Amino acid sequence: MAASPTAVEVDGTAPATKPSKSLPFRVGHGFDLHRLEPGYPLIIGGIDIPHDRGCEAHSDGDVLLHCVVDAILGALGLPDIGQIFPDSDPKWKGAPSSVFIKEAVRLMDEAGYEIGNLDATLILQRPKLSPHKEAIRSNLSKLLGADPSVVNLKAKTHEKVDSLGENRSIAAHTVILLMRK
Repeated sequence: MAASPTAVEVDGTAPATKPSKSLPFRVGHGFDLHRLEPGYPLIIGGIDIPHDRGCEAHSDGDVLLHCVVDAILGALGLPDIGQIFPDSDPKWKGAPSSVFIKEAVRLMDEAGYEIGNLDATLILQRPKLSPHKEAIRSNLSKLLGADPSVVNLKAKTHEKVDSLGENRSIAAHTVILLMRK
């Protein structure tokens, strides 16, 4: 397999090494968790979900998009979202997470990969996501430039256990398959 050592630089941050092997496919896993607090919007997959609490975060706190970004970056062997878009940088304060997704997709394209499929699970006690799942999935597909048939979204409660089940937090897991173009 041919080596292709190149660097990633996002808005002046230190470069990170790209994957050294050109593989036919790469798998990434993403995880994110945010505390839910009154006074913040609840944005999931770029969709504003009516709720009395939202994600406390430096950016817009979109737990699903953060998770997907980490899955893409992980599949590419790149640093995580916090290293590329640090919460210590004021330029990301209140930033829409679509900015992070667009950069992850750019890096994926630049590395010569496309999405094979994505499987995401949201974990929250409430609100119920059934009425919003199709809008979230549709928007996520659009942001990723992926056919909706390769983007799967599930939502689970945490059976009233721990901070997730007590509606004090929200979490997401994502697995992504990237395929060589």
